[in-house]
Amino acid sequence: MTHDDFTSQAAADFLDRFGRAADGVWSAPGRVNLIGEHTDYNEGFVLPFAIDRRTWAAVGLRDDNTARVTSTFSEDEVEVELAQVSPEILDGWSAYPLGIAWALGENGIDLAGQAGFDVHISSDVPVGAGLSSSAAIECAVAIALDERWQLELDRPTLARVGQLAENKAVGAPTGIMDQSASLLGRRDSAVFLDCRSLRSEIVDLGFQAAGLEIVIIDTKVSHSHATGGYAARRASCEAGAAALGVESLRDVGVADLDRAREVMDDETFRRVRHVVTENARVLATVRALRESGPLAIGEILDASHVSMRDDFEISVPELDLAVVAAREAGAIGARMTGGGFGGAAIALTPSHLVAEVTSQVAAAFAEAGYTAPEIFTVKPSDGAKREL
Repeated sequence: MTHDDFTSQAAADFLDRFGRAADGVWSAPGRVNLIGEHTDYNEGFVLPFAIDRRTWAAVGLRDDNTARVTSTFSEDEVEVELAQVSPEILDGWSAYPLGIAWALGENGIDLAGQAGFDVHISSDVPVGAGLSSSAAIECAVAIALDERWQLELDRPTLARVGQLAENKAVGAPTGIMDQSASLLGRRDSAVFLDCRSLRSEIVDLGFQAAGLEIVIIDTKVSHSHATGGYAARRASCEAGAAALGVESLRDVGVADLDRAREVMDDETFRRVRHVVTENARVLATVRALRESGPLAIGEILDASHVSMRDDFEISVPELDLAVVAAREAGAIGARMTGGGFGGAAIALTPSHLVAEVTSQVAAAFAEAGYTAPEIFTVKPSDGAKREL
């Protein structure tokens, strides 16, 4: 289906589910994090970009205080009173859209005084692949409610609303990167985000001019940020910052790592070393893109994967194989992307070698006896917007 087909289908599905026309259809993209993994909640630097896989939210206001949500990925219809919505009563996929309403309430919006709404969600962002299908839902609903409720909140504020919903309503201790990328993305560009100040800059990627594409290798090893591995890594980072007497690992530089090794156990040190060196890699990538272009960033992507594999220990054998096979097939750099413990790898690949990378990665997975990966390309794209 094309982009326009998804928009039309979302409006038709809303009519079918709720028996009336939607007020409009809004969409928000998933994201690929080019580099900067597990740095966002440490107040560091990230460099994600929005992708041409999106989530659509068809929304219509009601004349009462009820919220109803439906989706193409569940037969369930969830209904709550807006004035009663809270993390304690939210569960499953509906926690993403309804969590946005709750988080807007936490941002000072009087939910009891707002019109209720019906929302129908559809998406072509792969779930569990590390491409932030959750933030795409949150941001599509956020811009829809912002417009229909006439809140006039800016995009950085909506990103914070989305993060609050993810942290408290869903229970995933993620940073603000995903929502920022989904809301602020631009075509053929990345969002260079300082997660301490929340200042962002648009950085030209130049992939098209350089004849490069981003190949996504979805390993089909599903992950969940709300489970223990992600939370444990965040706790290690907080312990490392405490041992060094700093507010966050943003305040630690590469030159501080020798001292860090002396004041914490080896595992905590390796977690800290990943975050500190990853921040340095983000800055190096931005500099390389601006001064030399995208052909210069391959080795930085490779080093990021090694750090996530060995120091942060969030890779899995399927991701490691995807990276190695892609590089051997001609990708100029590759790394796992997303929170880890499964999901996807990315490979920055010359356009004329995409078919070769796809073939060799698939063959390597078959030889290893792994589930066949889903392999496709994505393009850096525009952020959340009204479609209809």
